[in-house]
Amino acid sequence: MDPKTKTLGKRWKEYQGMRNWDGLLDPLDDILRCEILRYGHFVEATYKSFEFDPSSSKYANCRFPKSTLLECCGLPNTGYKVTKYLHATSGIQLPSWMDKAPNWVATQSSYIGYVAVCDNKEEIKRLGRRDVVIAIRGTCTCLEWLENFRATLTNFSIPCNHNINDERKGVGTMVESGFLNLYTSSNYAKSSLESMQKMVKQEILRINQIYRQEELSLTITGHSLGAALATLIAYDVKISVPKLMVTVISFGGPRVGNRNFRQHLEKQGTKVLRIVNSDDVITKLPGFVFFDDVDKTPWMYAEVGKELRLCSRDSPYLGSTNVATCHELQTYLHLVDGFISSRCPFRASAKRFLRH
Repeated sequence: MDPKTKTLGKRWKEYQGMRNWDGLLDPLDDILRCEILRYGHFVEATYKSFEFDPSSSKYANCRFPKSTLLECCGLPNTGYKVTKYLHATSGIQLPSWMDKAPNWVATQSSYIGYVAVCDNKEEIKRLGRRDVVIAIRGTCTCLEWLENFRATLTNFSIPCNHNINDERKGVGTMVESGFLNLYTSSNYAKSSLESMQKMVKQEILRINQIYRQEELSLTITGHSLGAALATLIAYDVKISVPKLMVTVISFGGPRVGNRNFRQHLEKQGTKVLRIVNSDDVITKLPGFVFFDDVDKTPWMYAEVGKELRLCSRDSPYLGSTNVATCHELQTYLHLVDGFISSRCPFRASAKRFLRH
C-alpha cells in the first residue's frame, strides 16, 4: 500500500487521535497503517543519518546536511523539508579523568533527531493540513545508556511565562529522571549546545508563528528512548501552544511517568498512540505500573495513551527471536505492516521491512 494513495482529507484529526483511534485499531484501518508506517520511516531516517563510527570526526553527529537528509536516507518524495537538527545532552557529571577517555565513551551531546515541515502542496492536500514532524532515534551512545538506567521518578517542573494555573505547570507530575536529564540538560561549556527542550520549543514556536493562519498539526514520533522523549516533548509543547494538535506515534517505548503525568497529558488533549510488541521487554520497563484509581502511589509508573499491541510470534517470517530483535524498529514496522486484527493477527503476504 502506497501512503501517497491514501487521502486523509477532512478525517485527518480522526487519524491523529481526536477520538483516541476508536474503531481504527482492531481491525487495523488501512489508512492508519500507512500513516504509522510513514512516521516509522521518519524515525528510521534518524538512525540512517547518525554517525556511528567512533573514529570519525563527526561521531554522534548527523552525516547529512538538512537539505538532503531525507533523500540520503532513502526518503526522496516525502513532501517534507528538514528545518532543524535536534541534539540531546546527558546530565551525568563525568570525573575529570574522563577527558582522556576515547571520544565515544564520554560524548555528552549527540544528534538525536530532527524537525521537518510538510511544504509540498499535493501532500498538504492529501493530509488535510500542514504537518510538522519531530523524529527521534533510540539509544546510541554510552551516556544515553547510563541515563536509561536512572529509573527513579523526579518532578517535571515546566518553566512558564504564561498566565496558566498550577495544574498546567505540572505540579505533582513525575517522570523518569534519566529521560528528563537528556531532555533538559545543556552543554554550553563544551559545544555551546542548548538543551533539547529549548531547541524544540523555539523551533515549534517559530513554525507555529509562520503558519498561524493554516491548519497545523505536530506529530512526534520516536523509537525506544526516542519514544520516551517524544512523550515529554508532546507534554511540554502542548503547554506552550495549547491550540496545536499534538500527536505522539511511538514504537517500542519504555514507561515515562506517573499517574499525574498521564492525567495531565489527557487533560491537555495530547494524543499518544503506543505501538507495543508483547515480546519486547523494553516496553515493560522501568518500574511498576499502577492501574487503579488510588491516589497513594506518585512514585509508580503509569501507561499513557492508546495502545496498538502486536506480537513477534504472530509473524511467520521472524522465526526464532531474541530480546534485541523484538525491540528493533524494523521488527515493529514489519509487525504493523502485517497486523490485521486480534482474530486474524497477520497477513501471510507481509514480508516488508525484514533484513535478509
